[in-house]
Amino acid sequence: MKVRANGVEIEVEVDGPASGEPLLLIMGLGMQLVGWHDGLVEQFVAQGFRVIRFDNRDIGLSQGFDELGMPNLALAAARQVLGLPIAPPYTLADMADDAAGVLDALGVSAAHVCGASMGGMIAQLMALRHPERVRSLTLIMTSSGSRRLPRPSLRVQRAMLARPARPHELDNLVAHYRRLHTLIGSPAYRPDPLALEDRLRSSLARAYRPRGTARQMVAILAAADRSAALASLAVPTLVIHGAADPLVPPAAGQDLARKIPGAQLDLIEGMGHDLPVPLWPRYAAAVAALAGRG
Repeated sequence: MKVRANGVEIEVEVDGPASGEPLLLIMGLGMQLVGWHDGLVEQFVAQGFRVIRFDNRDIGLSQGFDELGMPNLALAAARQVLGLPIAPPYTLADMADDAAGVLDALGVSAAHVCGASMGGMIAQLMALRHPERVRSLTLIMTSSGSRRLPRPSLRVQRAMLARPARPHELDNLVAHYRRLHTLIGSPAYRPDPLALEDRLRSSLARAYRPRGTARQMVAILAAADRSAALASLAVPTLVIHGAADPLVPPAAGQDLARKIPGAQLDLIEGMGHDLPVPLWPRYAAAVAALAGRG
């Protein structure tokens, strides 16, 4: 269903009983709400949550911002490395306000919030900008935005910036994203190749918006270091990170847990930059345990 959130048309799906504890899931760069797989959502519902997931602005079935143009990613990345200012089409703070707006549209006063990758950055800003709306905070494979943290390898950076060959052909898009997933995914939890291809094909058929992904990437590059602000958080927080994450190295998860007062860290061996099926029960149980503190 579509809702109006922070002045933006946002696609939302809600699962679980109306009486359940609200759990807001925020997905990462270029990822749609289906990135929170139905099977994982079912695990959260089984823990008693009312699960709210949505397409971030500019992605999936939510409102696009193509009128803002296609950014120069290479230039933005270079300016970020040099510490120069970047003027993004919109900011991660705007996207955090979108997330709070989703709760407004659904009549939810506060929720447990779980964000993955860029979604974890948005979740941090939501907790900082709208602390009364966040009952607990789960941050998966994400970062404080500190410029002192290790960066991904050049190979991974090139893969993230690469454009697929013949993007109008679905088979080529699937092959491109299958290679990317293999590069950054969990080495100890490789997915079934056919199941992965089916998920990619279904997601790409639902929506494919590379310009929106590029604008979101610039929003990440332009974001300020959140390190100092995180010290003010007073919400039960869990940081989940893969010890084998090649995109957001594990030092980022350790750093984040140190900077948020009272945060717990679950550093998972063999986990990369994805949400592998065998770890779904672990995620659901951990978020439920954290919610009990919130």
